[in-house]
Amino acid sequence: MSDFDLDGYFARIGYDGPTDVSLATLQALHAIQPRAIPFENIDALMGVSVGLDVASLQDKIFGQGRGGYCFEHNLIFMHALTALGFTASGLAARVLWGQPDDAITARSHMLLRIELGGRTYIADVGFGGLTLTAPLLLEPGLEQPTPHEAFRIVETGDHLRMQAGIGGDWRTLYRFDMSQAYEVDYRVASHFLSTHPSSHFLTTLVAALALPDRRYALRNNRLSTHHAGGRTEQREIATATELADVLENQLAIVIPDRAAFETRLREKRIVET
Repeated sequence: MSDFDLDGYFARIGYDGPTDVSLATLQALHAIQPRAIPFENIDALMGVSVGLDVASLQDKIFGQGRGGYCFEHNLIFMHALTALGFTASGLAARVLWGQPDDAITARSHMLLRIELGGRTYIADVGFGGLTLTAPLLLEPGLEQPTPHEAFRIVETGDHLRMQAGIGGDWRTLYRFDMSQAYEVDYRVASHFLSTHPSSHFLTTLVAALALPDRRYALRNNRLSTHHAGGRTEQREIATATELADVLENQLAIVIPDRAAFETRLREKRIVET
């Protein structure tokens, strides 16, 4: 895309590595974006419209130093890859995390298909606390290590399932197929997720960051720290002020209007004080 600010993307993620169309470049970018740009849903929680056009994405993520949720992360990643010369397209998924594996949920998640060297890879830099930190070869059943957990893609009937190896078990994140999805599809899903009263993004604070030696995953006032090697710590945060401090200092999240945000945390009963 000629209007995508590739230099701005590199500056935002702190990247000065290879830029050729290669698996090494894809892997390097896929590892660094989830640790440089946090996952967060503050706009939806605050009732602010989430823009998915290139200008809005660049203003928020590059200009304001913000994070975002799946559509923002994966659209930025797709635009960056395309600007570098990769063949990248969007897919849509039905989230099954926290749901029975046979549940039928809406297509509310974005992931990417990458064609490279005659092979197909799946990329996803926007699934919160279990965001992939490496692209996966589209080879059903193959267990694939990443800088964090092992993942695999399994084929089930007419669709594929993304699974993560957690505590010795394989747990399904979402189901998807290879039908291409477009920005207009993501705008419809994003509008629902950021405005409809039934969307958990309006009532639940979600944030995550994937550092090389740990993952931070926050849901409302509970912060989980998953260390490399399997050890997990959990902490409950008592006040709005303390929660905002954690977001800013540990998860590198820029809060646009901290006073209003702390008020919203109390209004939504995410914290009591």
